Amino acid sequence: MAPVREWNRTAVMEFILLGFGNGPGCQMISSVLFLVIYTATVLGNTVLALIIRVNSCLHTPMYFFLTNLSLLDLCFYSSVIAPRAIASFLSGRKAISYNGCATQFFLFCLFLATEAFLLAAMAFDRYTAICKPLLYPITMSKWVCIQMVAGSYICGCVNTMVQTGFTFTLHYCGHNEIDHFFCDGPPLISISCSDTYVNNLVMFTLCGLIIASTVMIVLISYISTVLQIRSAEGRHRAFSTCTSHMLVVTLFYGTIAFMYAQPTWLSSLYPRKAVSVFYTFVIPILNPFIYSLRNKDVKEALRRTVVHESLTK
Repeated sequence: MAPVREWNRTAVMEFILLGFGNGPGCQMISSVLFLVIYTATVLGNTVLALIIRVNSCLHTPMYFFLTNLSLLDLCFYSSVIAPRAIASFLSGRKAISYNGCATQFFLFCLFLATEAFLLAAMAFDRYTAICKPLLYPITMSKWVCIQMVAGSYICGCVNTMVQTGFTFTLHYCGHNEIDHFFCDGPPLISISCSDTYVNNLVMFTLCGLIIASTVMIVLISYISTVLQIRSAEGRHRAFSTCTSHMLVVTLFYGTIAFMYAQPTWLSSLYPRKAVSVFYTFVIPILNPFIYSLRNKDVKEALRRTVVHESLTK
């Protein structure tokens, strides 16, 4: 077991988020980059959610899940990470209170784990729609879809309560600088003066189970979907769609696995902040484009909405 570190035993009341550097140029570049990505993320996901909401032809299980994915991305980044990170870069104020850090960590874990389960539910929905079309209306009824979304949040919440409880029962005594741009598990554990063996084991086990189970569902669903299509043209279209989806899914699950589902000593060999940018900022901006705005039904609904708005003016 790792030895308990000997720090000043003064209790920590706030943490210092070091971000990406102390130079004004670095801070300005980070703030501008994050602001551009954040704005595009909000616009893309908001437009997608509104299009689905106002077009009755899109009121299907697939778009129900996509709406929830968009709302999840909006909550994840508009409420938890981006605004505070941008404000910190611009103002130079890097301190965050102990309770504020715990709240940010809780919400971040909740939305991140929920998205992992929601992506698995979406993959199962596509498999059922293509491979079992006759049973689809029953298998993926409105009530079943609501239960799957609720179940994603419940599973995410259980994981989050365990992770937050273990992380913030650690002792932080003196050393309060977090080498990150938000309150995340591995950086918090690394500055604790407690024995962190159990915390690392819990994080590795829970994240490993979540990633392994959801990735298995996604892979089996997409592979089965492509294999069950008989025509060469249909298989080509399905493969093209699944490839773009799998690119985003691989980026999402892969970066999370690098951060959380491996031993702490190994994760310290590469820059955590650079890896975490992918699943905190890049994935949410890709989701509306990969999953929906490339879809002909969504593009047609968007065209009708624009035409309708133009005629009513």
